[in-house]
Amino acid sequence: MARRRWIADEISGSRAALVGDHADHLSRVLRASVGQEFDISTGDAIRRGRIARIDPGRVEFELGEEVAGAAITAITLVLSVFKFDRMEWAIEKCTELGVARMIPVIARRTESHLAAAAVKRVERWRRIAKQAAEQSRRAAPPEILAPVPLKGAVALRGAPRIVLAETEQKILLKDALNFAKEPVLAFGPEGGWTEAEITLFRDAGWLSASLGSTILRAETAAIAATAIVVAAMQ
Repeated sequence: MARRRWIADEISGSRAALVGDHADHLSRVLRASVGQEFDISTGDAIRRGRIARIDPGRVEFELGEEVAGAAITAITLVLSVFKFDRMEWAIEKCTELGVARMIPVIARRTESHLAAAAVKRVERWRRIAKQAAEQSRRAAPPEILAPVPLKGAVALRGAPRIVLAETEQKILLKDALNFAKEPVLAFGPEGGWTEAEITLFRDAGWLSASLGSTILRAETAAIAATAIVVAAMQ
C-alpha cells in the first residue's frame, strides 16, 4: 500500500514539519504516532519522512531518501468565477488531474455577489488544492492566483491559448491542441462569455474551441477539458 503524502509547511535541512490544522489532522484524526513513515513533499522533492515528534499543532519529521512523485502538467486554467461550491469541486478535481496554475477571473456575467466575495475565498481555494495535491500524490499544489479582471488574463502567454466557447461550432478542443506544450484554457461563467469577451480573446490571438454539442456546467467543462488536454500531452 502506498504511503500517504503530505506537503510540508516548514522545511529545515533534513527536518520538516506540519503545523496547525494540517498537523492536527494527522495526529488527532489519523492518530499518527512517533516512528510512523509518510512521504513528505518539500516543494522541490518528495522524501520519505519518519515522525520524530508530535506536539499540539505540530508534527515533525526526519527526512530520508527521495521517492517518485506524480507528474504536474504545464496547464493553466482561467476560471471565470462561478458558484463557490461548484468552483471548489472544479479546483479539487483539476488539481488531481495535474494542472499547474489556476487564475480566477471576473467576467461580464459573473454574478456581482460572487465577484465581491471571491478575494476572500482564495485562501480556502488554496487549502482545497493543497489537500487534493496530497491525496493525488503530487509534489506541490497548483498555484492559485487572486481574482483578476478578464483583460488581465487575456494577456497570458501559453502554447496554445484556447477559449472554450459554446458558440464555436467548427473546432473541437482535441483538434486545437496540436503539440501543446504549455496550454492555457479559459472557461466562461454560468451563462457563458459575452460576444464582446469572445472578440477580446480572438483579437489577442486566442483560439476558440468547443467540447461538443452538449452544454456543460462550468465545473464539468473545466474538468472534462483538463482531462482531454492531459491525455493529449502524454
